[in-house]
Amino acid sequence: MGSAALRYFCYGCLFTSVTWTLLLFIYFNVSEESRTFKHVPIKGLEPYKPFPKKFNPRVTRTPFKLSDRQKNNGVRNQFGNRIEDLAEGNSELLPEMGMIFNEQDQEVRDLGYQKHSFNVLISNRLGYHRDVPDTRDPKCGDKFYPSELPSASVVVCFYNEAFSALLRTVHSILDRTPANLLHEIILVDDSSELADLKNELDEYIRTNLPTKVKMIRNEKREGLIRGRMIGASHATGKVLVFLDSHCEVNEVWLQPLLTPIKEDHKTVVCPVIDIISADTLIYSSSPIVRGGFNWGLHFKWDPVPFSELEKSEGVSAPFKSPTMAGGLFAMDREYFNELGQYDSGMDIWGGENLEISFRIWMCGGKLLIVPCSRVGHIFRKRRPYGSPGGQDTMAHNSLRLAHVWMDEYMEQYFAVRPELRTKNYGNISERLSLRNKLNCKSFKWYLDNVYPEMQLPGPNAKAQQPVFNNRGHKRPKIQQRGRLFNLQTKKCLSAQGHPSQKGGLVVVKDCDLNDPDQIWSYNEEHELILSNLLCLDMSETRSTDPPRLMKCHGSGGSQQWLFGKNNRLYQVSVGQCMEVTDPLNLKGYVAMAICDGSPLQQWRFES
Repeated sequence: MGSAALRYFCYGCLFTSVTWTLLLFIYFNVSEESRTFKHVPIKGLEPYKPFPKKFNPRVTRTPFKLSDRQKNNGVRNQFGNRIEDLAEGNSELLPEMGMIFNEQDQEVRDLGYQKHSFNVLISNRLGYHRDVPDTRDPKCGDKFYPSELPSASVVVCFYNEAFSALLRTVHSILDRTPANLLHEIILVDDSSELADLKNELDEYIRTNLPTKVKMIRNEKREGLIRGRMIGASHATGKVLVFLDSHCEVNEVWLQPLLTPIKEDHKTVVCPVIDIISADTLIYSSSPIVRGGFNWGLHFKWDPVPFSELEKSEGVSAPFKSPTMAGGLFAMDREYFNELGQYDSGMDIWGGENLEISFRIWMCGGKLLIVPCSRVGHIFRKRRPYGSPGGQDTMAHNSLRLAHVWMDEYMEQYFAVRPELRTKNYGNISERLSLRNKLNCKSFKWYLDNVYPEMQLPGPNAKAQQPVFNNRGHKRPKIQQRGRLFNLQTKKCLSAQGHPSQKGGLVVVKDCDLNDPDQIWSYNEEHELILSNLLCLDMSETRSTDPPRLMKCHGSGGSQQWLFGKNNRLYQVSVGQCMEVTDPLNLKGYVAMAICDGSPLQQWRFES
């Protein structure tokens, strides 16, 4: 009896051991696709404090790496997806940050582009904190700033902003700004309609952020211009810093802005605006340029004249700019009020940046760009929301600007926009009175002394000053060259017709080792170039169209391809993977599809 009991006990132990071994094997070897983004973080519900654990998507041309310090609590994003802790050791996720693995991912991405005009799927996966590359000139690291600088009120006005992008803006300010210089962050909700920007945002601020983060909610939509004026009216810091709601500030960004204002309170300063890709959210350095405009009163970027860079500090020294882009700048709060804030007769958005630029210069101030201050900004390809009633606010605002500030040069504007000559622009008497009160100079003075490069049309145009252009064209370095071999069909990706035919489709054909038209090059810009002629491209407006060959444009997006895990070939702008549609079809068609890791989606370079 005793020996039988012992035998059954041993059998039980053996059965339990085998069971646990099997369960652990299944747990640690579950398919990659089912957990690729199970553990990607969004910073969640913990009190405000220094956060040592962040994403670290470096701006390099090699595969992205995660910071060793990345680990966060999971929270629900605004689309209901659960985004949890990043698994330790899973350090190669970032090349696949935008991959679509299921229908829910597809919905998040598509709704994100529709509502916000950038890749919200990646934004949500990035979370509220990440490291960004220090894009400043090395000389900036050697600069010293006064220990006593004025405190700043940062005003961020938003309307229907993506929840994750807004909070990443706020956290980047908190993470990279000395506490003694950050007086407050004022968020101005311009009557947003998205549900997660109401109670959920209030709860997050109350639970996770310090009391210096304050929320103001407009009862009706006022627009960016009046929204900023409302935010400024609540500010109590010495300096106002205006930022857009989809930004990330860089290292030591505020001190270089405050120093010129401390030296002269009539100095208005702008950071260099770095580029955050709308498709990949990769943060990259922007060239040193300054603001200008054309006679249609549209802002443009200009190269910097050599005369502005002949100082001992070179490209690290602040330099004069005729205009500002308008989204990101700092100025003394009392001077902002003294100078007339914004024109409250302007509506929503557009033209206010040129108006305040002209006013600063013509009324005794100066406008500088500070290269040692860098702030990243998501450059969207379109404005995702219009104006109430479909009004052309840009035209309305530009008319007010022209009638108040441009004097006889207003005719140059009407030469470009003759249809606006009789359009109503409202009452400008208050702004004309302000110009008289401030004893402002003429627009001719502005052109002669601030923007002499601005040319009047005609044969008597002056010769242009030499300019500094710090971004030369460089051919991207080739990283791989060979045939693109599909592991399932054992065929090679080729042009359906001739590889020089723009718009031509690509298909899989029998591999021919003697055919140079099957040779692809993969370069550091993540472009796939067939026969050194055309780039593999996807339509950005019709994502259901098959891949095609187009002239290489060098702008990433539709021509940016990444090789992910399991030999997947992932297209950045559509977030999907290339696959052979039907292995039995002799025509060899390929298409983009949700990344499921199937053999038809597996590709390999073969020399």
